[in-house]
Amino acid sequence: MSANPLVSTQGPTSGAISHRYRRHRELLPEANFRHSLYRERQRSERSGNSVLLALLQLGESRWSSRDARLTLSELVCSVIRATDTVGWYEDNKTLGVIFTELRDPSKSTQLNSIEARLKRALCTTSMPELAEEIRVIYHVFPEKDGGSGRVDPIFYQQSAADTRKVACILKRCMDVVGSLLALTALLPLLLLVALAVKLTSEGPVLCRQTRLGAGGRTFTFLKFRTMFQNSDPSLHRDYVTRMIAGQDVAQVHRGDAGIYKIVDDPRITPIGRILRRTSLDELPQFFNVLKGDMSMVGPRPPLPYEFECYSAWHRRRVLEGKPGLTGLWQVYGRSRTNFDDMVRLDLQYAQEWSLWLDLKILLKTPVAVIAGAGAY
Repeated sequence: MSANPLVSTQGPTSGAISHRYRRHRELLPEANFRHSLYRERQRSERSGNSVLLALLQLGESRWSSRDARLTLSELVCSVIRATDTVGWYEDNKTLGVIFTELRDPSKSTQLNSIEARLKRALCTTSMPELAEEIRVIYHVFPEKDGGSGRVDPIFYQQSAADTRKVACILKRCMDVVGSLLALTALLPLLLLVALAVKLTSEGPVLCRQTRLGAGGRTFTFLKFRTMFQNSDPSLHRDYVTRMIAGQDVAQVHRGDAGIYKIVDDPRITPIGRILRRTSLDELPQFFNVLKGDMSMVGPRPPLPYEFECYSAWHRRRVLEGKPGLTGLWQVYGRSRTNFDDMVRLDLQYAQEWSLWLDLKILLKTPVAVIAGAGAY
């Protein structure tokens, strides 16, 4: 067995490998390779093992040469394990290799092994100059710095690039039309709430927060301010940290059981309690929808310090779709469900998404808001 899990014990020995590997190791086309990358990331989330993606790049003029593409692809197949996946990350531009079941892919010796073996192999071919031109870029999942919200989007592009392009366009049209209609119809109410916030406590009318949206990108999230100015965020940070970790943080309030949200929060203003109970503090998010940072329906966008506590599978609720004003969690669970169940509802929505499902959720949202169950 090879001492290095990234490479095969068999190396290229002659030009005969060309036909042998071409016959037994077909390069996956771009769509299939990206789908394999997406599936391996999902397996990694469950197994806890890492996935290493190596992207092999040459100059554009080199990729135009069929001989160069063939030489490189055959040699890559000869120096990797039979269990690794090889294919085009970008058709005829970037070759990719997916290494799976790795315990510690961060070691520099492992990261450099495939590159070193490949360069040595290229020196024995009729195109040794390729050894000086080849460049290998590595991507590891889970990311070591993923807790900061800076995730590597390369492992999520398969899911983010939804193939239902027409439906996605219609969803965006529904967002634009819906947010414009809502802002127009609710303008008097928006002004009234803004005036109430301004007259009852010091500070700005709007609360602007940095949140994480699709692909881990940050955006400015808008709400009517419901807290006293300069409130300490540590209370919420500590609470969500324990909740995401699976600790028992459920609270009982006025006969309700299992409320997974801070109740009787001393930082909230008197008018803020009313706004939260009626969800009127959320109305400025129609501007986020109109701008394109959010959708009418989708998972709620987390704060960066919440994302820091996420497990690998939790991240999918953020990275696999655009966040929304309302969603399955808001109409079926809200604060009555624990964090893992909330994530499962968001992932269920991502898997079953359709325009009809969006419409059903939008129709159920006013009922959930009026009932006020789980709103604090």
